[in-house]
Amino acid sequence: MRNDTEEPPYWVLLSVLFSSFPLDQGLALALHRVAFELYRSKDSVGLVDHALAHGQVKNPNKEAVVGSVTGPMFEAELLTERGKGQVRFILTRTGLELLEARERRPPLAN
Repeated sequence: MRNDTEEPPYWVLLSVLFSSFPLDQGLALALHRVAFELYRSKDSVGLVDHALAHGQVKNPNKEAVVGSVTGPMFEAELLTERGKGQVRFILTRTGLELLEARERRPPLAN
């Protein structure tokens, strides 16, 4: 049985359209957390600070479609150990539905 506090795999949550450097799972989840908060709050910019990557995530308020993957699009400008980099990604509808359903569930009793 799956623990309710576990994050779904990052590839369910976001789909990378472009990245100028390799993404590890931790950075992908950090980008997702910031983008999800921007999506919910409708804000235009959020900050990401993860290990050796720091910068901002922008919400251009656009939808993207790639094959069967759809969702709101985000852009990140980061400073990494390799220099400046960019990531463009989609928050997947499946990932959004998973996280929104988790938020609607009552907390588990200990």
